[in-house]
Amino acid sequence: MVGPLKLGAQALAVAAVGVLASMLVWHLTHQTPPPKVGAHAPAFSLPRLDGNGSVSLASLRGKTVVLNFFASWCGPCKSEAPKLESFWRRYRSDGVVVLGVDSGDTRSSARSFLSAHGVTYPIVFDPGEKLAYGPYALPGLPVTYVLNHQGRIVGTPVLGAVSDEAYEGQFTRELKAAMKA
Repeated sequence: MVGPLKLGAQALAVAAVGVLASMLVWHLTHQTPPPKVGAHAPAFSLPRLDGNGSVSLASLRGKTVVLNFFASWCGPCKSEAPKLESFWRRYRSDGVVVLGVDSGDTRSSARSFLSAHGVTYPIVFDPGEKLAYGPYALPGLPVTYVLNHQGRIVGTPVLGAVSDEAYEGQFTRELKAAMKA
């Protein structure tokens, strides 16, 4: 009797692995692709981290937008925050908005991060990461998009800290191109 039970258990295990593999393949082939260069950035409206209302991407049309996804626990995010603050202070009079999207944090962790790094640009709150990992399909954090005044994505997203030498040139070129568009 042990033989048929063992054979049945093995068949059940193989069937379970098959179901799991099918689910994985389905998930990988049905993921939302990230937005493409030149396309309109996916629309959203999220609450402000400070609790004073919400910000929609549509409300920023007519401005150049630096859309930065970050989290307090992200090491590269800590190094880029002062650089983004510097861009915000330097270019906001030229119609540039730096908009931070805090993804996956608690409000208190996010507020501590902003205080520690002197961030004054607007921040919205995406605690369930529905925006970050939904329509934007981020591979990780930080990720920064540059949008022109029409809300279109200019250049490829910066998949790292904009303060890193490897990404700073790309970010600056895309920002200047968006401001001219």
